[in-house]
Amino acid sequence: MEKLQISFDAMLRPITPSFHRYMFDRINWNNRMIGLVGPRGVGKTTLMLQYAKEKLNRNTTLFVNADDLYFSSHHLVDLADEFVKRGGSHLIIDEIHKYKDWARELKLIYDYQADLKVYFTGSSILDINKGSVDLSRRAILYSMQGLSFREYLNLFHQIEIPVYSLADIIQHQIELPDKFRPYTYFKSYLETGYYPFSKEDQFYIRLQQVINKTLEVDIPQYSEMSVSTGRKLKQLLTIIARSVPFKPNMSSIATMLRVSRNNLSDYFLYLEEAGLIAQLRDGTGGIRGLGKVDKVYLDNPTLMSCLGEELSEVGNIRETFFLNQMRVKHDVITSAISDFQITDYTFEVGGKNKKQKQLQGIENGFIVKDDIEQGYMNVIPLWQFGLTY
Repeated sequence: MEKLQISFDAMLRPITPSFHRYMFDRINWNNRMIGLVGPRGVGKTTLMLQYAKEKLNRNTTLFVNADDLYFSSHHLVDLADEFVKRGGSHLIIDEIHKYKDWARELKLIYDYQADLKVYFTGSSILDINKGSVDLSRRAILYSMQGLSFREYLNLFHQIEIPVYSLADIIQHQIELPDKFRPYTYFKSYLETGYYPFSKEDQFYIRLQQVINKTLEVDIPQYSEMSVSTGRKLKQLLTIIARSVPFKPNMSSIATMLRVSRNNLSDYFLYLEEAGLIAQLRDGTGGIRGLGKVDKVYLDNPTLMSCLGEELSEVGNIRETFFLNQMRVKHDVITSAISDFQITDYTFEVGGKNKKQKQLQGIENGFIVKDDIEQGYMNVIPLWQFGLTY
């Protein structure tokens, strides 16, 4: 355990409290078992380390990586038992999905160690959901996505803007810092700003590595797929990147990939839950995720820049940004008359010359325009939808 403590100290040293992701204050840290899940690279590990450094007693806290060599000859449940005997109160486990039988051992820890709080992260929401059956009454799961435009401004440009609700944005209740010009930063955010590691050298190479690991390791391993199926997923993502947004023709795509049409909808769902694509559904299901898929997008504009390169069309980027930012707090579905619908609100997304014709006579219809700084009446600047988390 001493080596694990030394590793923990080494990871804490570079952690700074200057910026917190949106999920930091949304998590109820009083729960006995908390899981933070989401795509690779969105900052889950950093968030946990920040909380440990700022809020917990170092002497009674331990942070471990489930991939550590220590666990080649030790069990999590035994570590927890020894840690509690030494006075431990908080055990944080990073990348829990890399530990075999993680769900069973977390269940045992919860049942046997009533005085221990356990927080864990998982790079693949697929695996966490798959293994959470036994944990459904024990672990509270939180799902985190990448940086909002507001967070990007704070983290990389030290521009602080408060969180605004959708109602604030629609009613033009936005107050901005003096001399703030959003389009000085917005294009850079769309191209590279979604991931917290975007300022590191060779960012697109690093992002491509994240994509490859997700496709070749995470999804096949934890969805019990073969390696060859993982390669099919990579081909499918390439097709999507070159076509988005598009209405999926399952028969045509199945023929292109030489796979069963019956399996294809599962492949799309795997890609979506892994944070690589977003599927826009209609409202027929009544509950999030049950409606019929109307369009398929890449998950975020930065992925579009990495995968689509010069093929990324500006209209697609705008729609992807809107869907990506608004889905964190709202159920976004397709609109029969426009691009998107959120509860009773209808949104048509376009450039600064977008006309009102499509929304004439529509109550609660809004034109979302790119390349404008301020809104008026039912016209709202696109960038403002990046201020909601």
